[in-house]
Amino acid sequence: MPVNSFENYPMSWKPTLKHTKKPLYLALAEQLEADIHCGLLRPGTKLPPQRELADFLDINVSTVSRAFKICSNKGLLSSAVGSGTFVSYDVNTSTLILPEQPDSPIIELGSMMPETLPQREATELLQKMLTEESSKHLFQYSYHEEHRYKDAAAHLLERVGLSATDPHRILFSNGGQNAISAIFCGLFRPGDRIGVEPLIYPGIKGVAKLFGIQLVPLRQENGEISEAGLMAAYKNEGIKGLYVMPDFQNPTNHIMSEDCRRMIARKAKELDLLILEDGINSLLMENPLCPIAALAPEHTIYMLSLSKTILPALRLAYLYAPSRCAEPLHHALYHLNLSQSALLLELASRLIVSGKLDSLFQARRRGIHARNQVLDHLLSGYTVLGDENCLSRWLLLPKGITGAELEHLAKEKGVSVYGSERFAVGKEPPVAAARLAICAPQTMKELEEGLGRLKKILDSL
Repeated sequence: MPVNSFENYPMSWKPTLKHTKKPLYLALAEQLEADIHCGLLRPGTKLPPQRELADFLDINVSTVSRAFKICSNKGLLSSAVGSGTFVSYDVNTSTLILPEQPDSPIIELGSMMPETLPQREATELLQKMLTEESSKHLFQYSYHEEHRYKDAAAHLLERVGLSATDPHRILFSNGGQNAISAIFCGLFRPGDRIGVEPLIYPGIKGVAKLFGIQLVPLRQENGEISEAGLMAAYKNEGIKGLYVMPDFQNPTNHIMSEDCRRMIARKAKELDLLILEDGINSLLMENPLCPIAALAPEHTIYMLSLSKTILPALRLAYLYAPSRCAEPLHHALYHLNLSQSALLLELASRLIVSGKLDSLFQARRRGIHARNQVLDHLLSGYTVLGDENCLSRWLLLPKGITGAELEHLAKEKGVSVYGSERFAVGKEPPVAAARLAICAPQTMKELEEGLGRLKKILDSL
């Protein structure tokens, strides 16, 4: 029997363990998960202390701890030393960021996609590749061919300020999401903690849940990671790494300052942290700032994905990894992929070394600039973060409406946007905002129509 009487004792959660053949910790974890998903426990709810809950249920504290750990590894709970355990704020939001069906009447401003452009450069190279006598190797596995493509990878990495001089440290993956998966499963273990910004790309959250990695939101100052926040997460939460997107951070579009980059590099060396630097947007910048990987090369894995900034069909990412990480990461990539596509590796390499990439970039930037001008004009009365080079914009909402509420209202008017709740990590409610993927609509007219409908909603609030 419980030591204390809880009949009139206020507790945020009073579960009832039914008779079951399952171990108690599994039964408790399943009930906790069910009560979260059905809405009995709302996002941000502080759970009872583990000892108090154990007393209420008349079970061992270790049983409660194991149940909480299972739910934490699924991303359902967020805890902080001295604060307690909370239901994660994003627990009921989907990490699947998928566009609407092609025949849907919904105007797509939610899912991130680059503008559809004529691909003359890629088409010409592809046609030439397929007529060459040696083209048969393009339809085989690329096991013994990948070394041929490392010079082109090094050249592209140099464009974003990273001198990739050691070919053994250059690796290939089937896109940025695939790279994150390989890193999480090859270099971390379930239960490990990685520091992140309070708002991040939902794909990272999805992969973390898949591999049981816990994401710890770091305290910020002036919109970016603070040294105090990083140190608190290291001392109190035991983070082993840090995921960052320094250029046009998704979703806020913040560009990390040089001071912050240097601080992260310095702390990575001091604390032996592994930095996962996502350079997916760095190619959009004409003069990108120095990457963290150049400041702390033995503590940073740099990821440069090609699909968003060059061609969506190029499901490739170039990775530059520390010497100590290269072999285990290579093994993880092998077990996930077996091999990268020789056809795509060849096409990407030829685009880079042929010089045709510059004209493709120019066309990409012109399209992005034009779409941002439309947004700046139509939403001129509202605060929208980001500049003319951004693939998406971050709309700060008027007082009294949340991102989730705007997402719902916009859907009713035939527009898909993503509210800030989809990007939140941890127990704190996110800023009221929404991400607008301005390059997703097929035409400029469709973009104008979608933004016009959105403006009417905002004006009516």
